[in-house]
Amino acid sequence: MLKENKTIQEKTAELAQLVAWFDSEDFTLETALDKFKEAELLAETIEKDLTALKNDIQIVKQKFDSEA
Repeated sequence: MLKENKTIQEKTAELAQLVAWFDSEDFTLETALDKFKEAELLAETIEKDLTALKNDIQIVKQKFDSEA
């Protein structure tokens, strides 16, 4: 399912595949809830990764600004 060492780009691509599944011919109501939960968890993971990246960028920017 989810591997923690995936990049944000890989996770985003996986999320796009999950979302596309809902419009595909493979869609079944029986599997929809599981796919939705998987997509929701993946989206939360991506959001956390982006927040951490934003924080890292802010720290680097502050350090750079203080040295300038």
